[in-house]
Amino acid sequence: MTDYDLIVQQIKALAEELPDQVPVMANLSSILFHAMEDVSWAGFYTVRGDELILGPFQGKVACVRIKKGKGVCGTAWAEDRTQLVPDVHAFPGHIACDSASRSEIVVPIHQNGEVTAVLDIDSTVPARFSDEDKEGLEAVVRSLEQILH
Repeated sequence: MTDYDLIVQQIKALAEELPDQVPVMANLSSILFHAMEDVSWAGFYTVRGDELILGPFQGKVACVRIKKGKGVCGTAWAEDRTQLVPDVHAFPGHIACDSASRSEIVVPIHQNGEVTAVLDIDSTVPARFSDEDKEGLEAVVRSLEQILH
């Protein structure tokens, strides 16, 4: 089980020195990638115009641009809600950046009431992410939003 409270403490401590988006997201990507079991990719996409642009991440190379409403990340942005997908192959319009990916969770990140980025985590294990992961990652994102306000 992942200790999300510890992750929140770690990212707050790391952000004290420089609460800037890129280093904070880079460190959080690393923390999540190494703290969570069976994760193949952990990172961010940031909103730029009408698409998401690849941000800091850990894992294999990834899609660089995602349109709003496309794939799991674009859907999380468009619907402004966490997407917990037990089987990405059953998700309409899934974008296969990594063909080995089987499950995914994406959490929207807000600034001033608008979605400005998403946290994206993939696994090669079907149904890897639980409701506990959803709640924990949403708490991590709330902390991130406070850091980057």
